[in-house]
Amino acid sequence: MSISQDQVVSIRYTLKDDAGGVIDTSGDGAPLTYLHGHGNLIPGLERELAGKGVGDKVQVKIAPADGYGEHDAALVQRVPRRALKGVPNVRVGMRLHAQTEQGPRAVTVTQVTGDMVTLDGNHPLAGQNLNFEVEVTEVRSATAEELSHGHVHGPGGHDH
Repeated sequence: MSISQDQVVSIRYTLKDDAGGVIDTSGDGAPLTYLHGHGNLIPGLERELAGKGVGDKVQVKIAPADGYGEHDAALVQRVPRRALKGVPNVRVGMRLHAQTEQGPRAVTVTQVTGDMVTLDGNHPLAGQNLNFEVEVTEVRSATAEELSHGHVHGPGGHDH
């Protein structure tokens, strides 16, 4: 069975940056299981996996436009520390949730200078090439419930 729309796919993967540093990996634990064609993976990786089958290994470089997007300077803003009242010990690397005109957005504290804090609403991997090494370990048809929910249920999946 090859990977196509509405199939449950399990993969083992390693994600590296352009310098070869490991960003993320499924490691020796359970593989990542997702519902193909429902936006559960970045678009470029889903496209590269389409048509593959169990045992297939893929090495692919995904450009930012097909990954987490280009870095958008408009999503970076400096705010006075007092705007973050209720957040103790504001420090670089903290992930916070901010209310924006587009609704809630995850932001990262990227700089603290005096009374000013720089918040970045870009995904941490925005603007980066994503270098994946992937092995397909399982492909099966999704259940009706998984299709109606838009994600995988059960082992290695999502229990909502």
